[in-house]
Amino acid sequence: MSYQDDIKALTQLREAMGSGWASISPENAARLRAQNRFKTGLDIAKYTAKIMREDMAAYDADSAKYTQSLGCWHGFIGQQKLISIKKHFGTTKRRYLYLSGWMVAALRSEFGPLPDQSMHEKTSVAGLIDELYTFLRQADAWELNHLFRALEEAKAAGNATKVAELEAQIDNHETHVVPIIADIDAGFGNAEATYLLAKKMIEAGACCIQIENQVSDEKQCGHQDGKVTVPHEDFLAKINAVRYAFLELGVDDGVIVARTDSLGAGLTQKIAVTKEPGDLGDQYNAFLDGDEITSASDIDNGDVVIKQNGKLVKVKRLASGLYQFKPGTGEDRVVLDCITSLQNGADLLWIETEKPHVGQIAGMVNRIRQVVPDAKLVYNNSPSFNWTLNFRQQVFDAWEAEGKDVSAYDRANLMSAEYDATELGRLADQWTQNFQRDAAREAGIFHHLITLPTYHTAALSTDNLAKGYFGDEGMLAYVAGVQRREIREGIATVKHQDMAGSNIGDDHKEFFHGDAALKAGGKDNTMNQF
Repeated sequence: MSYQDDIKALTQLREAMGSGWASISPENAARLRAQNRFKTGLDIAKYTAKIMREDMAAYDADSAKYTQSLGCWHGFIGQQKLISIKKHFGTTKRRYLYLSGWMVAALRSEFGPLPDQSMHEKTSVAGLIDELYTFLRQADAWELNHLFRALEEAKAAGNATKVAELEAQIDNHETHVVPIIADIDAGFGNAEATYLLAKKMIEAGACCIQIENQVSDEKQCGHQDGKVTVPHEDFLAKINAVRYAFLELGVDDGVIVARTDSLGAGLTQKIAVTKEPGDLGDQYNAFLDGDEITSASDIDNGDVVIKQNGKLVKVKRLASGLYQFKPGTGEDRVVLDCITSLQNGADLLWIETEKPHVGQIAGMVNRIRQVVPDAKLVYNNSPSFNWTLNFRQQVFDAWEAEGKDVSAYDRANLMSAEYDATELGRLADQWTQNFQRDAAREAGIFHHLITLPTYHTAALSTDNLAKGYFGDEGMLAYVAGVQRREIREGIATVKHQDMAGSNIGDDHKEFFHGDAALKAGGKDNTMNQF
């Protein structure tokens, strides 16, 4: 319904309600409706799930149409990203937000900063989703509020052409509300706990939930040691739990991302249940490390023996009670994980790797696609990687394989600034720049995200400001390094009162109080200096 259609409908409603509604302006009410398009988190989840499904189909047709996101730990951060995206690119198409469990643990827990081990309050995950969408909806209201103010000025000036132009912009306004890929870690407990938390996340607006195949009570960050995976049966139960949560809430096209940490995980907590040779449990157990035994005398107290490839094997068990996988089986386990997840309800894959290497990822994806041709990945462009060193070493290795002279470079020391302006340094930067498009084309990556970017940008910008402000620059550090740049680069936050909703509040006061409204945005408001 257009803005004018809403005015007509509300005018009829006011007339039907009689004199008691005489002070209600249909124009103002229509404006409020336009500025609050999404009434509930479920409205958002249904809307954004449709976007993700359309984007997935577009990527299947053309791998250049991959999607991207940046991780968020506060609603304001997410809001400013989307405002910046619209400002610089004119559209939010194929740009999402990522909710990182790591950043929830490190920055949002009431316990204070925590490692990424699922120790934070699980309700804080759903709370952050709700907060992010509150700020994105406020960005809609803020942007539309400026359009409505301009519309009033055009009407007052009698400029019919401008009025028509602004009404068209209002009717065709592109929302800042975009899909969020939300991290549920390993499900924060058993399958029932996963289902309950997934419901909270979906009710808050999540159309896409990412879940990993680690043991919930032993969960580690994907880029740390000590990761412990679960048998497929346990993981698939949690995928089912998330799907049921989507279906219960009417988000029939909700998206599930199945993450495997098997590449870097050498341990399992359980031996899988198996009923016959070659079934899924037997395939999982085939990766367990152990020693073949020939008699009962080879078995000591506490040993566990399984049948593996027709032979009795005493599996290697650590003091912790965990079982060890055979060295070098990570990629095979990843491929089995991914195929199994896609064949049992997952929509997208996440393979956690130890480095950003297109060839390595493509090697696994090509094997997966032999069984599931349309397999697609969400990939973590992680700050845990040393991107500079990794790509410089990849160039070094490629040159060395080609027989090119690399004697001028010290492979172990390639992070050094002395290599920044070299041919190797420039080519490595080019490979880094092209990584996402190359990986989307060659390795099946539909969505590229950076998990923790604003954790690092907040620290870096704060360090620069503190160094100058508390040093010789004093106030100039803020003025030249922050405010002057905001003004000249058109950053909306320079008018922080407006960004926080001051003008919206003033307009609402006028709706409610009429001429008696006491507004903040008069001539003495220092925001007018900008």
